[in-house]
Amino acid sequence: MSQQNYLFTSESVSEGHPDKICDRISDSVVDLFLAAEPSSKVACETMTTTNRIILAGETYGPASVDNAAIEEAARRCVREIGYEQDGFHWKNAEVQIYLHEQSSDIRQGVERGEEKDEGAGDQGIMFGYACNETEDLMPAPIAYAHQILHDMAKARHSGETDILGPDAKSQVTLRYEDGKPVGTTSIVVSTQHTEEATRDQVEEVVAGIVRDVLPDGWMCPDEEFYINPTGKFVIGGPDGDAGLTGRKIIVDTYGGAAPHGGGAFSGKDPSKVDRSAAYAARYLAKNVVGAGLADRCTLQLSYAIGVAKPLSLYVDTYGTGKISEEKLSGILMEVMDLTPSGIRKQLDLRRPIYERTASYGHFGRKPDNDGGFSWEKLNLVEAIKSAMS
Repeated sequence: MSQQNYLFTSESVSEGHPDKICDRISDSVVDLFLAAEPSSKVACETMTTTNRIILAGETYGPASVDNAAIEEAARRCVREIGYEQDGFHWKNAEVQIYLHEQSSDIRQGVERGEEKDEGAGDQGIMFGYACNETEDLMPAPIAYAHQILHDMAKARHSGETDILGPDAKSQVTLRYEDGKPVGTTSIVVSTQHTEEATRDQVEEVVAGIVRDVLPDGWMCPDEEFYINPTGKFVIGGPDGDAGLTGRKIIVDTYGGAAPHGGGAFSGKDPSKVDRSAAYAARYLAKNVVGAGLADRCTLQLSYAIGVAKPLSLYVDTYGTGKISEEKLSGILMEVMDLTPSGIRKQLDLRRPIYERTASYGHFGRKPDNDGGFSWEKLNLVEAIKSAMS
C-alpha cells in the first residue's frame, strides 16, 4: 500500500536563472527556424557566464536564419528577461555562435520521404504524468513553486516593485494527508534584489506574493518561511553562476513527483522525441485523468533512432484506475498515432511555439490560441471514453 501521509517538496527557478536564460535562447533559435521553414531541424545548446553568451549545436534549415538573426534573438531574450547589469547586459554581452549543419547520418534516419515513416530523431524513454491535485492536473508542489516565481516576475515587469532582480528560486514543501495536499510546512524563496533594498523590503514584497498564491489556510509557520536565507543576493544571473541549456529538467516537468526519461526539451525541434514524445505522454496522461479514469497516471514511451513506431507504452494508475492498465494502454494506442509524425500532426508542433515554454514549466499551462501548449488540451477525453465501449 502506498504511503498516504507524508511531506513532498518541489522547486522552481525564474526566467532570470542562468540555466533558464539558456533554455529560452535555445528555444528562440528553434522558433526562428520553424517560423522560416516548419521542417527545419534544430539542436541548439547555450551557455552563459559573465557578459558572454555561447551557442553551439546543429541545424538544418533555410539560410535566411543566419548568425545575425540568431544573435539578435539572443539579445532580445536577455533584454526581455530584464538584464541590464554590469556583469550581464543584453547589449554589452559578447555573443559567440558555433552552429553547424546537422549530421547527414542522423537526418537520413529521420527523413524517409513518406512522412508517416519518419523515424524518431533519437532513442530514449519519455514520461508523462497527471494527477487531480490542481485544476491543471499537475502536482501541487511544483504548481505553487512555479506560480510564486511567475507572480514575482509579473510584479517586476509591471513596475509594481522595483527592488527585485531577474534571478530567483522557490521551494515548496506540502503536507499530504490521505494522499491529498492540505497545506505547506515550509517555503523557501531566494531572489536577486537591488543593492539599495533592505532585507525587510524584500521580505515584505515576497511574502505578500506568496500569501496571494497559496490557498487560504495553507501558509506555513513563520519560522519555516525562508526568504533569502543567506541574507543578501545582489550578484545574480550568469554573473553569479554559469548557465547551460537543459539543466533544469525536473523543474521543466513534474517537480520530482513522476519519473523523468533524462532528456531535456529546450533547443530541440519536434522531430526529437525527447521533446515531442514527452509532450504526447503528458497529453495522454492528462486526458486519462481528465476523463475520470484515474486520480493519477504515469505513462512511459520508448523509441529507437530512425524507427517510427514506439517500442513500448507503459501505464501506471497507482491503484486509482477505473479500468485495467493493460486495457488502457491499448485504448491509448488506438486513439493517438504515437509515431513522431503522428505526434507532430496531432499536437501541431511544427510551429514557433517553444520560447514561451522555457520558464515556469512545460506542463500545467493554459493552451494558447496560436497552438502553444497544445499538449495541455483535454480534447481526447471523448475519444478515450468512446474507445472504452
